[in-house]
Amino acid sequence: MRRTGSFGAGVVLAVLALLVSGPAWAAGLEFYQTVDRQEVGSEDAFRLTVVTADAPSDAKVRLPQSDDFEVLNSSRSTQRSVSWSGGGPANIQEVTKYVMVLRANRTGKLTIPPAEMTAGGKTHRTDSVQIVVMPGKLGPAPAQSGRNQQRLPDPFANFPSRLPDPFANDEEEDTPSIPRGDSDLFLRASLDRDQVYVGEQVTLSLYIYSRVDLTSVDAVTMPKLEGFWTEEVESPTQLSGEQKVVDGVPYRAYLLRRRALFPVKAGSLAISPAEADITTGFLFAGHRVHRVSNGLKVKVAPLPPGAPPGMSNANVGAWRLSTDVSTTSVELGQPVTVKVILEGTGNVKNVTPPKLTGPAALKIYDPTTTDKVAPQRNKVQGRRVVEYLVMPQRTGTFTLPALEFPFFDARARSYEVARTEPITLTVESAAGSPTSLPTSSAHVADAANEQKNVLTAGGLRPVRYQARFVAPSEPPWKRGFFVPLVLAPLGLLAGVALIGGLRGRLATRTESDKSRQQAKAARKRLVEAEKLQAGADAGAFYAEVEKALQGFLGARLGGPVIGLTRDVIGERMKAAGVADARRAQVLYVLEACDLGRYGGGGDAAARQKVMDAAVAAMEGWA
Repeated sequence: MRRTGSFGAGVVLAVLALLVSGPAWAAGLEFYQTVDRQEVGSEDAFRLTVVTADAPSDAKVRLPQSDDFEVLNSSRSTQRSVSWSGGGPANIQEVTKYVMVLRANRTGKLTIPPAEMTAGGKTHRTDSVQIVVMPGKLGPAPAQSGRNQQRLPDPFANFPSRLPDPFANDEEEDTPSIPRGDSDLFLRASLDRDQVYVGEQVTLSLYIYSRVDLTSVDAVTMPKLEGFWTEEVESPTQLSGEQKVVDGVPYRAYLLRRRALFPVKAGSLAISPAEADITTGFLFAGHRVHRVSNGLKVKVAPLPPGAPPGMSNANVGAWRLSTDVSTTSVELGQPVTVKVILEGTGNVKNVTPPKLTGPAALKIYDPTTTDKVAPQRNKVQGRRVVEYLVMPQRTGTFTLPALEFPFFDARARSYEVARTEPITLTVESAAGSPTSLPTSSAHVADAANEQKNVLTAGGLRPVRYQARFVAPSEPPWKRGFFVPLVLAPLGLLAGVALIGGLRGRLATRTESDKSRQQAKAARKRLVEAEKLQAGADAGAFYAEVEKALQGFLGARLGGPVIGLTRDVIGERMKAAGVADARRAQVLYVLEACDLGRYGGGGDAAARQKVMDAAVAAMEGWA
């Protein structure tokens, strides 16, 4: 590519301080532009680099502009290098790079126009650049050859730069694409993989990518996840961004949600887009926007044939099975606790450990189940414990058989079986105790015989009851206290209702009086603002008008409005039934006060207009 422009080859001699602070112009001017690749996709971003070397101090560079390309980002960096040769004076070279990240707006053979530089009353132009744009996405730029990589010696190689190159190491795993029209702030959903087996975990992450200041995320609507069992992995309560580079453009990425998805059926499963309401900016400059993420698809393959008996689609992952018994030697009538523990990585809350069984001499009660899930590195892992209570019914030695849990290891792509060892229990009788527990019917019969023997063994006789007869007493409804006692609750209820009504009226009246007092105080404050209208301090006048109007709005809308954005104040007035013209008048006064306080104050006519609008906004309020 041709280099254009030429300045004198004189070298400026200076002291050491001058060598550090200013360049000595070299033999000639260098001015050219290059692209990182000649073929790109319509969805790809590529870089155009405009380089100047030894340009005069008054040089002005105009970067190329074309409707065929969208500018995603631009940056500028400058570096100086100092060299000595033959003991002569130092040669200082200053190289400036302008890097533009572009994306084509259409396909075909496109031309990037020349860059221009004006210096010393003369205009220099680079050559134009031809580039071929193919449909779709071709991927990252290939490594450049040494011949085309750079035309000038790279001064950045030997000297540390004050401005780090934001385009270094910009390749990411699952790099998102920048949407057209929302390149400064967009919502991106991504999966750590898009091809899994039934029951295998796939992790969904939802990020905000932003190049503007964020105030808050007001609402997040996650996608519909039909066909998946879901588990929350990470849900930050505060916005915490990290630096990420997307197609050469630096962004702050904020994680909103991260969920583990376990597909429960095979096929191509769709994940609908997520949505979020986001507030950008600060204080009165806040702006609320709505963003919609991209949709996703997951290809779910069925489990391969050859599954062992008892295999379930939820048994996917890496699992270990074990048992824990409280004791293996117990007296008759004492319980034994047996825990079946299944732990590993996978769908912890949806797996079913094998059921504990045993001989008839051991009565096994229904178990209780507890789960402990602890995601690590975006993987769901934990343990499920099933606890059984085993009650021996007679003495002897009994065996609880070994347990088996079949599962599919997705990494090894093979079926495995986790096993436990059998449990042997020795049941002994206590001193003076029988060798077996009685059945329910025998136990009841023995208890009845024992009670009969107790009643007859000592020759006990039936107890005689001596009865005596008295006249019936007077019924309560004929007594004097009955009627007042019945009417007392009704009177109490009527009194409570009366007191409640009086309190409600007093509270309503008190609230109404308070609102009127606040409105009256706001009007007084507007009178004080009128006294400041002709003063030299314009900021004090506009601040007083704004406070008066805010106090009046707080009284009429039933709550303070200080600190609310203009949009929120407008919504509250609309909900209160305020007419459109009055709402527009109120918002005009608030905006004018902001402009007057921070934009110079305006003349006397402008202040009078704001004062008249504030008075009109307060008068005749419905």
